[in-house]
Amino acid sequence: MDMSQYLEVFIDESREHLQTINEQLLELEKNPNNVSIVNEIFRSAHTLKGMSATMGFEDLANLTHQMENVLDAIRNGKIPVTTELLDVIFRAVDDLEAMVVSIAEGGDGKRDVTEVVAQLKQIEKGEVVTLQKSAPIQEQTYDEFEYTILKQSVEQGFHSYEVNVKLHSDCLLKAARVFMIFEVIEQIGEVIKSVPSVEMLEAEQFDDQFVVTVVTKVSQDELQKRIMKVSEVEKVIIQPVDLHRSVAMEKTIEQKQETKTVEQTVEKKQEVQEEKQNGKQVSNKTIRVNIERLDILMNLFEELVIDRGRLEQISRELNNPELHETVERMSRISGDLQNIILNMRMVPVETVFNRFPRMVRQLARDLGKKINLEIIGAETELDRTVIDEIGDPLVHLLRNAIDHGIETPDVRRAKGKPEEGTVKLKAYHSGNHVFIEIEDDGAGISREKVLKKAISKGIISEQNAANLTDKQVYELIFASGFSTADKVSDISGRGVGLDVVKSTIESLGGSVSIDSEEGVGSVFSIQLPLTLSIISVMLVEIQKEKYAIPLSSIIETAIVKKEDILHAHNQKVIDFRGKVVPLLFLKDIFEVPVIKEEDDFLSVVMVRKGEKIAGLVVDSFIGQQEVVLKSLGNYLTSVFAISGATILGDGQVALIIDCNALIK
Repeated sequence: MDMSQYLEVFIDESREHLQTINEQLLELEKNPNNVSIVNEIFRSAHTLKGMSATMGFEDLANLTHQMENVLDAIRNGKIPVTTELLDVIFRAVDDLEAMVVSIAEGGDGKRDVTEVVAQLKQIEKGEVVTLQKSAPIQEQTYDEFEYTILKQSVEQGFHSYEVNVKLHSDCLLKAARVFMIFEVIEQIGEVIKSVPSVEMLEAEQFDDQFVVTVVTKVSQDELQKRIMKVSEVEKVIIQPVDLHRSVAMEKTIEQKQETKTVEQTVEKKQEVQEEKQNGKQVSNKTIRVNIERLDILMNLFEELVIDRGRLEQISRELNNPELHETVERMSRISGDLQNIILNMRMVPVETVFNRFPRMVRQLARDLGKKINLEIIGAETELDRTVIDEIGDPLVHLLRNAIDHGIETPDVRRAKGKPEEGTVKLKAYHSGNHVFIEIEDDGAGISREKVLKKAISKGIISEQNAANLTDKQVYELIFASGFSTADKVSDISGRGVGLDVVKSTIESLGGSVSIDSEEGVGSVFSIQLPLTLSIISVMLVEIQKEKYAIPLSSIIETAIVKKEDILHAHNQKVIDFRGKVVPLLFLKDIFEVPVIKEEDDFLSVVMVRKGEKIAGLVVDSFIGQQEVVLKSLGNYLTSVFAISGATILGDGQVALIIDCNALIK
């Protein structure tokens, strides 16, 4: 029987079961005596085992079976739940996830799991398992150059692996063995990085383990076999490179390789309520739809929006009551259709949030801290394109909060705080935006420390520093390379990567702000648009050309007399509600041909980027409209302050202004 037709479903469902197991294991750690949680984990593991065996992935099925035995012993009260036991089960889940990734990439799903199976068998017999810390594969980081090589290699069809090699403890000529291993690797690929460095390996300044990052065409199994042939090699552990741990400017390859499927959920709310009241089991009817089909549907609908605008304009010009009524009805129906299509592309942010509890648990253990992660509003929905981009910024902000926000238990005790620090990850809708907040009850941000660093880096002068508000001081940590950390850490440094966090969020049409109180904690707030393809704009006219300004950037519009314009530092400014606001004359910036002369009044659109405000001078306001954001294509990628274009109802092309670039 040909099983390949079921492979995609198997991969999706395996990921769902592994996610459930991860979540329930974290719950079990909090409530070790709750048998219902163990039963839930057991059910997911049992289903995964059955699916794997049916599909012929024996290694996957065997490891799951061994994990099942331990879970069965726990629920029957034969062995107690301990942190060490959960560490072993988490390690087994990591191996299962790696096997599923291998299968998704076209591999055979095979993996050397003898060590973790042996540990599970020990636990099943009631023996105590002591985990030895392996070389820091999970904490490998890459600089910009190394990251670029890894990214390009993956795009060109190569594999990139982190290879952890352990030599026999009684190995005499360690440097010679390392040389032989490098020789083997360089026959089939290239070494990008080693930890410790090559110089330290040559000088035998390491115990018996080292890690190399390898780019190669061969499979994981083939690479492992070749290295194991070198004598005195005891063990080789290979994992695909996880670029989440790279420099902050990265985009994770894992995210791009992720299977692009989305669940379209159809719920009949009334029936669900009735069924809940009647005590019936409620089940959602879902269908898996490839994201590419939804993209095609969205593109077709965007064309419909353009034609809808054209019809509305023709209807106004002809002033025919019947045509007007028909177009109005079509507008209402297409508006409903637009909402349905946008909702189909919506994905709960829990798809991103799900991976954080496990990450926080591991970081807390590595740093010797006690941390409680609270997730609020995980059901909040965002467009899939936005979801794909926000994972990395959130990882950086969370790691920052845990490493440099939350203090160690002894420091917290000394400050009169509970030993366990709290990090809240909250998502909620407000208007046409989604807000994501990361709040910690840690040390907060020191105003003096930030200013001292900013002055020493030449970001601001001492004179200006005294006049800054607290909020403006916190904004300084978004400067490139800015860090107030006393000690550089592998996990993060307050400010490391925050410049890229900010630029990533702003590229999505969002913004990020900080609120902090020293000794009490910090809140990082991210504002994001619900969707990126259809946006609300204010249409304006500059001479005979039309431009669109996104409503999300606009504070208000104003009419200003010419005589009210002031001059400061060779810049035209106005006094706007007690603030000095610079004026930007768009006809000069975009070199618009002058056809008509200015009158005595200027039409100004006030726009905001973070705390900064500017006034965009236009000739006239046309009105608000929903438009389709279209790319300018590959030939016009470097056009200043233009983020795209749209086709208006009369067929004209209006350029969409990038307010962030103008204010910069």
